[in-house]
Amino acid sequence: MGTHVIKMPDIGEGIAEVELSQWHVKVGDLVVEDQVLADVMTDKAMVDIPSPVHGKVIALGGQPGEVMAVGSVLISIEVEGAGNLKESAAPAPVAAQEPPAAPKVETVAESKPAAAAGPRPAPVCQGPMVAREADERPLASPAVRKHALDLGIQLRLVRGSGPAGRVLHEDLEAYLAQGQSNASAPAAAAYAQRHDEEQIQVIGMRRKIAQRMQDATQRAAHFSYVEEIDVTAIEELRAYLNEKHGASRGKLTLLPFLVRALVVALRDFPQMNARYDDEAQVITRLGAVHVGVATQSDVGLMVPVVRHAEARSLWDSAAEISRLANAARTGKASRDELSGSTITLTSLGALGGIVSTPVLNLPEVAIVGVNKIVERPMVIKGQVVIRKMMNLSSSFDHRVVDGMDAALFIQAIRGLIEQPATLFVE
Repeated sequence: MGTHVIKMPDIGEGIAEVELSQWHVKVGDLVVEDQVLADVMTDKAMVDIPSPVHGKVIALGGQPGEVMAVGSVLISIEVEGAGNLKESAAPAPVAAQEPPAAPKVETVAESKPAAAAGPRPAPVCQGPMVAREADERPLASPAVRKHALDLGIQLRLVRGSGPAGRVLHEDLEAYLAQGQSNASAPAAAAYAQRHDEEQIQVIGMRRKIAQRMQDATQRAAHFSYVEEIDVTAIEELRAYLNEKHGASRGKLTLLPFLVRALVVALRDFPQMNARYDDEAQVITRLGAVHVGVATQSDVGLMVPVVRHAEARSLWDSAAEISRLANAARTGKASRDELSGSTITLTSLGALGGIVSTPVLNLPEVAIVGVNKIVERPMVIKGQVVIRKMMNLSSSFDHRVVDGMDAALFIQAIRGLIEQPATLFVE
């Protein structure tokens, strides 16, 4: 037997150190070639580190949250073969996202055969319950953790069927179906006193999000502006286009119309499509409109970028928004797809509330927030009519954007949305 030492690889872009975000293996685990060993966080993205060999994990080189230098020992794996010590950098890392979903882990059935393969993991037995150590924290999204908490389920007892053993909502349902939870206890149990608590280390993507939000609020002079918009006409147009072309071109949401409205409005307000370097005291206005579309995932907020929105049709924008959102949520978005935006569009969809105060995506100077659509009685030409109304809650950097300009910019978007034909008049 020999020991294969895997060192932290050079991820490129001049990066000298990275943060170890999460281990997907522990000492004693059997791993196969190309299986994801760990996630590391750079300044721009989460990166998967795969194994170059088959073998057994005998030592880990760091703890989650630790900053490690490129070239430092990441992990040691016992392999079959000569007894000499072998060293290598991990295979080319795979950029996951600026916020990743669960990484993909190759299973035994999918692993590549090799003439000198080391020991392979035994097949995982199926079933809803699994024994873990009391201090072992299973992989699960925040939503699944809350769901388990509401049901009174201890996650460490639930077998995860997702990537890397991640516990999914379906696994909670399977657990309940087996009668292995006290969730079906009498209703009085819901009023029992609770004294449990959970400490969650702020590392990896959550740390990056926290740092960026804190940096944005400390450096930029935020101010927000809220305007009410009648979206009845554009919703009618959207429904008509989907009925006529949805089967052949794909369904349209409101977002591609808003992207188009941004593109058109920015022609008269180029100061909104800009980046501000506050250290160099330089504002860079850009002709290209690269729209960041804020996207929620299990691990936090990501902002994939629709590049050159000024050159895209409605359906082209819709397809790109859908592709990028799916890539971000599944951990397949590249670092290039998660950087380089010039203005950001953020929406909470049906949960959009009445008003929000979005935080700027520095170094941008404007972010447009979309709230939910509601039907309300409105007075038009002396008549009370039911209209579909929506608020835009937008924020700007007051260091470089004047309040009057921000208001006029949003009013321009309002005019385009309320008279949707003007979106396409050149």
